[in-house]
Amino acid sequence: MSNKKLDIEFLEAVNRVNSYTGLFPADTLLKLYAFYKRATDDYGPPQSKKPIINAFKTNALFQAKNISKEQAKKEYITLVNDYFLYRK
Repeated sequence: MSNKKLDIEFLEAVNRVNSYTGLFPADTLLKLYAFYKRATDDYGPPQSKKPIINAFKTNALFQAKNISKEQAKKEYITLVNDYFLYRK
């Protein structure tokens, strides 16, 4: 897959997540968070007001630390596609 095609698919997946009005399971949200942060090279610390949520986010980031930016985009896209395919 070309980088341009991957970027387009990634942005479409991000838009799909952002426009969804339902609730995602917590584990899915954490994976989406970690893959998004890796895919966008966002290395800022979690910004939740609740320390426990920051801890979970930090752990998710730690688990995704060894994947590349491109792989993070692919994982994000797959996670989104699978979620919407199987959520019914």
